[in-house]
Amino acid sequence: MSQATPIKPSVLAINTGSSSLKASFFSADGVRRNLQYHFKGQSAKGDCRTAFSELFSDFELLSDLEKEKPDIIAHRFVHGGDIVESARLLDAAELERLHSIIPLAPLHLPMSLLGVGLCESHFGAPQAACFDTAFHQTMSPLAKTLPIPNRENMHRYGFHGLSYAYLASQLPLLIGQTAYKRVVMAHLGSGASLCMTENLLSTDTTMGYTPAGGICMATRSGDIDPGAMLELARRHDIDTLADMVNNQMGLLAVSLGESHKMEVLLKSKSPNAKLAIDYFCRQVAGAIGSLAAKTGGIDALVFSGGIGDHSPHIRALICESLAFMGIKLDQTANLEQSQHLNASDSIPVLRIATDEEAVMHSLVLSLLSNTN
Repeated sequence: MSQATPIKPSVLAINTGSSSLKASFFSADGVRRNLQYHFKGQSAKGDCRTAFSELFSDFELLSDLEKEKPDIIAHRFVHGGDIVESARLLDAAELERLHSIIPLAPLHLPMSLLGVGLCESHFGAPQAACFDTAFHQTMSPLAKTLPIPNRENMHRYGFHGLSYAYLASQLPLLIGQTAYKRVVMAHLGSGASLCMTENLLSTDTTMGYTPAGGICMATRSGDIDPGAMLELARRHDIDTLADMVNNQMGLLAVSLGESHKMEVLLKSKSPNAKLAIDYFCRQVAGAIGSLAAKTGGIDALVFSGGIGDHSPHIRALICESLAFMGIKLDQTANLEQSQHLNASDSIPVLRIATDEEAVMHSLVLSLLSNTN
């Protein structure tokens, strides 16, 4: 007699970002339903609460129709600190640990922890954290090192790991054995970083100790001359400076306050908007070149994230100066939003819509399997 296939638990995967909340409900029968909410106001916490209220209302309508509640809720956590696990169940001790590392990701961790509290009140189901930092555990000590005295116990972590894990999982399907060579993946959105993989594992990335490092982002500074930061520290108290680094710099600052949103800047005719766009693209192109130089070349390039996935103009500007590395776009394919963007005489250049929620679903199922 054949054994019945075990029923998988239903999972609600919640991805609380710096500018939006995305959720996917994976029912026990394998059906997936997606929900998304964008933060529109000036108060991130207020926007986050409103988004969760809308999520709960929409989910109640959904569950009334489907007669199904989540067995477990998975939350994306940008920073996991020094742990090596990709996912953990959220008990009191783990929540206390995550509260203690809020200074490492002040834009994101408070939002994720707020979501955990709201979901606890609304659903009362077990919850788990899925960590962006875990994907970069494979980086070498050299890639993780910061030139800071060892007594400070600080090193590079890397972020957007759930996104990079999904992109890496898709590469063999799209470019075969080239997927296992030197691939640069660019996750470009409100937060932006790049990652080099070999054998589908992270070997280097642009973000470091916090998600504010690396390239210029929507409102985050990216890497800045330490001398400039010291001068700002003389002019402002630490809380003001932290707010500047996370909420007042990046595209918003370079455009002289015109906008932090790339889609707004692309529609603008102002010289300030053009400067911000050019600055961003120059930073991304420079990061691609830097990652390639560290490994002796590049065998494929991937664009993802809200900007990387949806903006042909930004992709074209980034690739303009990279022909010497064998990177050339097919202009028609790029404008038509094809998955394969490269010209015939170029290394593979791909556009892949990332799916962090799918990775979270997989991680939580694995976590539950290992726990039981």
